[in-house]
Amino acid sequence: MKQYLSNKINDLPASATLTMAAKAREMKNEGVDIIGLSLGEPDFNIPEFIKDAAIDAINDNYNSYTPVDGYLDLKQSISNKFKRDNNLNYNTNQIVVSTGAKQSIANAVQALVKPGEEVILLAPFWVSYSAIVLMAEGIPKIIKSDISSDFKVDAEEIEKAISDKTKMIIINSPNNPSGSIFKFEELNKIASVLIKYPQIFVLSDEIYEHINYGVKHVSFASIAGMYERTITVNGIAKAFAMTGWRIGYLGAPEWIAKACTKLQGQVTSGANCIAQKATIKALTESPKKINYMIQEFKERKNMIIKLLSEIKGFKLNNPDGAFYVFPDISYYFGKEIAGKIINSASDFAMIILEKAHVATVTGDAFGCPKNIRISYAASQENIKEAVNRIKNLLN
Repeated sequence: MKQYLSNKINDLPASATLTMAAKAREMKNEGVDIIGLSLGEPDFNIPEFIKDAAIDAINDNYNSYTPVDGYLDLKQSISNKFKRDNNLNYNTNQIVVSTGAKQSIANAVQALVKPGEEVILLAPFWVSYSAIVLMAEGIPKIIKSDISSDFKVDAEEIEKAISDKTKMIIINSPNNPSGSIFKFEELNKIASVLIKYPQIFVLSDEIYEHINYGVKHVSFASIAGMYERTITVNGIAKAFAMTGWRIGYLGAPEWIAKACTKLQGQVTSGANCIAQKATIKALTESPKKINYMIQEFKERKNMIIKLLSEIKGFKLNNPDGAFYVFPDISYYFGKEIAGKIINSASDFAMIILEKAHVATVTGDAFGCPKNIRISYAASQENIKEAVNRIKNLLN
């Protein structure tokens, strides 16, 4: 039936993270004991103060369609959050609330990128960026990095990639999948390049902002000269363990926010009413209220790095944020594991799923074909067991 589908759908790659998660669920349903370290989903319960706000909203009979760009009181809370945490002044007309940060990103790309225009992606990049660009009929232009540079691309490499077709660059810090964080000096150098190219917009994905381990987060729009051309995207999924509540938001120049609202009005309209009310409480309270999660993530990070470093052939860095490790496993390319020759990171990820029953994600999907992404948003017990299974398989 493929011939009946549109070219856009036929050419669109499936999300590698969701594909691996689906494969793991299928094996679980068949009775296999799978440890899932593929999804970027915190395993914490939602904080009680946020649950209470959602219950209050239900009891207060919030059940109607919401404004396309979000409740005004939520947008005011987002505006206050931007001032408090990011030194950014976005008024409510510059803010759009969407059904997850993924929709916020898609809105901005669809609103700005014309067919044939290029969007620079810094590898490793989140798997959906390239697909979102393709859906807008743009051209993803990928700049590679690897573990030797802590998975960071410098300003000089970015300038070399700029052409007369370049429309946007997407920056993600803290980064998914590497966990690397761009420091102010690094972002400032990138800004000093971009200031020469006023036609280029910046989409700054800051969804992992609060999940960092001592390195100060810097919002790209706060750098001199960048505010008027930056779309700042954030959301509640990662920091507040609210993945299923599907609330993301962006702050941008008002004309871009209006364009995103116009687009969203023809796709999903406004986001969930109860989730929006709960988000007000999440953003109003001090970020210190979620420090217990960050501390636990830090302990898990230290543990998984120690355990993985004991496996021959795993090259690791020490990420400053998010909840992933992104080891280089190219040592195993050309080698045989459980009767199968490993030719790629995809082969490696699949063999440890099928034989060790641990779900990860291939680095091919993130633009880094030597790596796999392992999420440590799981219990310490599961992390220990998962690494032990991998070690036993490889031994």
